[in-house]
Amino acid sequence: MIIISDTSPLCYLILIDCIDILPKLYGNVIIPQAVYQELQAQATPETVKEWIQNYPNWLAVETISCPAAPELEQLDQGEKEAIILAQQINANLIILDDKIARTIAIERGLNIIGLLGILCDAVQANLIDLSSKFYELQQTSFFVSPQLLESLLKKFNST
Repeated sequence: MIIISDTSPLCYLILIDCIDILPKLYGNVIIPQAVYQELQAQATPETVKEWIQNYPNWLAVETISCPAAPELEQLDQGEKEAIILAQQINANLIILDDKIARTIAIERGLNIIGLLGILCDAVQANLIDLSSKFYELQQTSFFVSPQLLESLLKKFNST
């Protein structure tokens, strides 16, 4: 499988100590250079900066050229490069959370998953406890509707 990721899903997976579920679920992950740089930005949490400085061998960083695409100008550089890279190498899946980026990726025929989808896949693979990880996620700056979290917990606690 070819998996591309944007910045924020990686950041939050690191913050809730779930980054190691990515290779267990999907194998190798590729990020564009812009995502690599965003993970080292000044405002990035220290834990994330430390992780990316010594990233594991299942993560690859690719440099790409970004052709002009007006619809992508509303995205940040990491999202833009992730979408372009996913198209260029015919990725099986792109990890995105931003609503506009997800819409554009779908319009371009890409298969997407977000942070919550990854966590749900990890529950199905018996890799994590969903309620504790949702609690940890709520302690970060990640915004998600409490109703959505509650409905996902009910769904996975009843299976």
